[in-house]
Amino acid sequence: MTIKPFRGFRPRKEFAGKFAVKPYDVVSFKEAKEEIKRNPLSFFRVTKVEAEIHEIEMDPTPFDMERARKNLLEFIEKGILVQDEKECLYIYKQKMGDHLQIGLTGLFSVEEYKCGKIKKHELTRKKTEDERTYHILKTKAHTGQVFLFYRAFEELDRKLKDLTERLEPAYTTVDDLGVEHEFFVVKNDKDITELVGLFEVIETLYIADGHHRAAAAVRVSDMLDEQVGKGEHNFFLGTAFPHNQLQIFEYNRVVRSQIPPEELLKRISEKFEVVRCYKIPARPSKEHEITMYVGNNKWYTLRPRTVPEDIIEALDVNILQREILGPIFGVENPREDERIDFIGGIKGLCELERLVDRGEFDVAFALYPVNIETLMKVSDRGEIMPPKSTWFEPKLMSGLVVHIFG
Repeated sequence: MTIKPFRGFRPRKEFAGKFAVKPYDVVSFKEAKEEIKRNPLSFFRVTKVEAEIHEIEMDPTPFDMERARKNLLEFIEKGILVQDEKECLYIYKQKMGDHLQIGLTGLFSVEEYKCGKIKKHELTRKKTEDERTYHILKTKAHTGQVFLFYRAFEELDRKLKDLTERLEPAYTTVDDLGVEHEFFVVKNDKDITELVGLFEVIETLYIADGHHRAAAAVRVSDMLDEQVGKGEHNFFLGTAFPHNQLQIFEYNRVVRSQIPPEELLKRISEKFEVVRCYKIPARPSKEHEITMYVGNNKWYTLRPRTVPEDIIEALDVNILQREILGPIFGVENPREDERIDFIGGIKGLCELERLVDRGEFDVAFALYPVNIETLMKVSDRGEIMPPKSTWFEPKLMSGLVVHIFG
């Protein structure tokens, strides 16, 4: 696989803590707007610029995207963002409690994505992909990273760890979840050459998070090839981690329904073994175990009576969709149906209880996390996971380094 060093734009050390932000797609319009009002250095002024301009939530406009470019250039003119003097690679180290992951940050090849060497496991939504495409095109920059991983390669993983112990971090910041983000700049030519060479041994990369950012980068690359020929727009910004360091949480579901709990339990029991749980909140303990909350402290464990042999059909998210969400609730298209919402497992089961007990939803389903080996098998087969199947944590912050290509 190819990883390309580049002259990144990075915040000065004294600004990094205020500048870097969560990915644009995990914060609400309201959250971003409040952050921008509180902190004018926030990189949301670029990645979620509509929250700076509009008073009510709305889709970004062409004018908004032009404002994002203007804000990006303003950060550079004011010396908040400074470009590295030479092409570098970067190391991104994250610590979340006892969990540690160390990845290599650089530019990744659009061509390797197009030929299937960088594998995806999710479909993209056209509206979101269009929006990100226009954002990249107007800002002439990759402002957010694609979260990638590879099958662990001991020699590369050891080199990254050794460099984090040898180098001083360019900056360290702690987010609101208590995750420590350390970012290192690899300037030494020998180290860069060694990292590039080690990375060439890797045969495949997988997208953990950032499918829309990757797809949009490919579209922009093709557009600009026709206009200006080949260039740095043929690469996108990302960080690649070894697979055995990653942490996948479940992606839970909450549903609005008019079905009384007694009737719901009766219908579900046709395809599942249903057991009342008295240790609450009830978390699934293994694959092919789903827990359900219906309010009033009532949790149930659901175990499918039959499990398909096919790896895709046997995914718990597919079992839930095929046997419950579709036939019982009528949710045939979970991407579009407003009766369903998705809650990242990092928020905990108490969030499911809160949403049901407050009457915002009527039923909640908790799932067991997808195994990373399963995810790689699905991707290797060229298959697609159901929407909202995985939640990787910690997320990669935007603004630690920016790739500006024009």
